[in-house]
Amino acid sequence: MYKAPLSDLNFAINQIIDLQEINKLPGYEEISNDLINQVLEEASKVSNILAESNYEGDHISSKRNEDGSVTTPPGFKKSYKALGEGGWTSLEAKEEFGGQQMPTIVSAAVNEIWHSANMSLALCHLLTQGLIYALQKSASKAQQDLFIPPLVEGRWTGTMNLTEPQAGTDLASIKSKAVKEDDHYRISGQKIYITYGEHDMSENIIHLVLARTPDAPDGVKGISVFIVPKFNVSKDGKLEGQNDVTCLSIEKKLGVKGSPTAVLQFGENKGAIGYLVGEENQGLQIMFEMMNHARFTVGVQGLSISERAFQQAVQYANDRVQGIPIEKSKGDPIIHHPDVLRMLSVMKSEIEAMRALSIYGAFSMDMANLASVDKEFWQERSSLLVPIIKGWLTERSLEITSQAIQVHGGMGFIEETGVAQHFRDARILPIYEGTTAIQANDLVFRKTIRDQGKAISLLLEEISEELEIYKNNKNNIVNKSAHTMMEAVSISKKSVDHLISTSNNQKKSAVSGVNYLMMLGYLCGGWLMSRSASKAAEEIEKSEKPSEFMQAKLISSDIFMTHLLPKIKSLSDSIIKGDDSILAMKPEWLSR
Repeated sequence: MYKAPLSDLNFAINQIIDLQEINKLPGYEEISNDLINQVLEEASKVSNILAESNYEGDHISSKRNEDGSVTTPPGFKKSYKALGEGGWTSLEAKEEFGGQQMPTIVSAAVNEIWHSANMSLALCHLLTQGLIYALQKSASKAQQDLFIPPLVEGRWTGTMNLTEPQAGTDLASIKSKAVKEDDHYRISGQKIYITYGEHDMSENIIHLVLARTPDAPDGVKGISVFIVPKFNVSKDGKLEGQNDVTCLSIEKKLGVKGSPTAVLQFGENKGAIGYLVGEENQGLQIMFEMMNHARFTVGVQGLSISERAFQQAVQYANDRVQGIPIEKSKGDPIIHHPDVLRMLSVMKSEIEAMRALSIYGAFSMDMANLASVDKEFWQERSSLLVPIIKGWLTERSLEITSQAIQVHGGMGFIEETGVAQHFRDARILPIYEGTTAIQANDLVFRKTIRDQGKAISLLLEEISEELEIYKNNKNNIVNKSAHTMMEAVSISKKSVDHLISTSNNQKKSAVSGVNYLMMLGYLCGGWLMSRSASKAAEEIEKSEKPSEFMQAKLISSDIFMTHLLPKIKSLSDSIIKGDDSILAMKPEWLSR
């Protein structure tokens, strides 16, 4: 049974970031700790509704019917309706469209809870959130007033349509066409891998579609973006019949089986009616606004599924009796076996670092969007963090969910326990919304080499300055973690210098990209675990009876420094010494 980690979320929001800085942002003056606690408490209750259909959704899956409609698993439709009626689909949206205009730090925490409870179901709103975000930034006032309120209410849902059979990462190869007709365009083409492209949970589905106009220039410069509703919408918001959009099939998948992944055909007949967002040939920039939002939330999904798997592993380890643990008694559960304790302890430590980074990343996005002071700094910082959050959190979710199976032993390999589902669900996370390699290329080429390491150097300097304070802390764990982290920062600087010095060879930069991303993930995680240890030590020092939560925080930080931070050294060695060896391998030698 899933239980929302409210204490740790509260710790991250109150100790890892400065909530008072959020209160200085326009519209967020009333965002208090009490209000956030109330929201998360209620989100925890709602998660119980979502969790009820998680296991069944995995085993029954969504089904396409003969008429092209799609039926979601039992409980999905009811759960999504509950989200809308409870106002949860309005969390981030602006007040002028009926939203609650909550900061990203709150929506990130709520999203973690929802995706832990039922990732397949919560995926629907992930895309809708991204669509709302993109339309608020780039759509005309008339389009905003017509399309955003029903999305905010949860009556309509949204999708993102980029990929085509011949155009995956290479969006320059998109062939979908858009021909102007009066006040709209006629859209034709096929899109694949469309999450919730067809389903039965909402009255209408609003597709955001990339396509080319007849006279568009070649490549990515000739891409435009269009609003294409499943059901056409009159100017007063009423549905006017089916648009020319057909669900040809839904994919059979390894995981997130409850979520329908559709193949959509636009314009099988006269062409689907679509409405241009922004100007022609500006589509990629507008779509990237939605993608960037989605990439951050997918990173949060990595945290969510890790937390869910961890909780299940802990519960099993407390119940399962097998052998007699060292220095324990017959009948003691396996959680007392030192190796099981090791696995669970390292999982806990890494998950807490992931959570701290997700909340800090959300804070950076809020500051980047609304801060009046240092706005450029926060835009640069949030831009730097998104690929790290998306890449590191999702890649690590594979190991953590795998370890959860390991704790279960043979029973973990059996579907009956349900823990295998988390491992399968996690596998898509480093792939969709831009693979880890795409995040790494973004991090290396755009966020490091382009500015000659300015943004990453600022981050490393900030970490070093903070660690200098912790080095004098009288708490042994805080002191030790600071010294360990200082060495990690020094190692990371050498890797940054190497990437910049060899940047004239793009192959070298690209081959080291994923190792670089993972190194920075561990570094940022370690930084915030050092901060966690410092804050926990402060709370312990001023308390007559220190809480076990704070004591565990200190130990988790120590575990991160001793079991996870050493990976920075091996990753750095691969970056600095291993690029030549990889590039010396001829592709034909890999075929036998």
